Amino acid sequence: MKRLIAEVGPYALPLRAGRSPFESLARAIAYQQLHGKAAESILKRFIALFPGRRFPRPTEVLAAIPDALRSTGFSHAKIAALRDLAAKALDGTVPTSRVIQGLDDDAIVERLVEVRGIGRWTVEMLLIFQLGRPDVLPVDDFGVRNGFRIAYALGEMPTPKELFRYGERWKPYRTAAAWYLWRASEGAKVIRPARPIVKKPTKRASNG
Repeated sequence: MKRLIAEVGPYALPLRAGRSPFESLARAIAYQQLHGKAAESILKRFIALFPGRRFPRPTEVLAAIPDALRSTGFSHAKIAALRDLAAKALDGTVPTSRVIQGLDDDAIVERLVEVRGIGRWTVEMLLIFQLGRPDVLPVDDFGVRNGFRIAYALGEMPTPKELFRYGERWKPYRTAAAWYLWRASEGAKVIRPARPIVKKPTKRASNG
């Protein structure tokens, strides 16, 4: 990890400040199983259903006509997930921006995975990129696992359990470790292997 940090440079995690948990999870639902541009187009049409709003409120989503939501490009499954998210935001399962600041990571995961269509990985992304929590290691993330494989010159991908066990040594800064592993995965062609490669000496041409 020391070598990887030297390769990549200073830690610089971008935070998505200003979004409520409701908005962050609604956007996550929109992006599930879709190319980024397609999801962004659907989100723009979705937000346009609520003029004057930067992003709709949970009450407005529940009051929206399902056919109107469907016209934006959301599938029936995603509409059901959005409506469940809105309902759970209203009943307090999905905390407000103020309340979530006082919850620990495990409590946030436990509450948010109750929302239809929201799994642990999605909540971990919220913990990292919105809340800036310092000790989150998303062991199911392909980029993190692949970055570990590259940085540590492994012959195959580590399992989530293997990565979790190894990551215990990075506490309480596992978010920073994940960020560096993402960089390793993105720069796979330039990151040097963890184990030095010994080159065979070249034969010199004979003078005779």
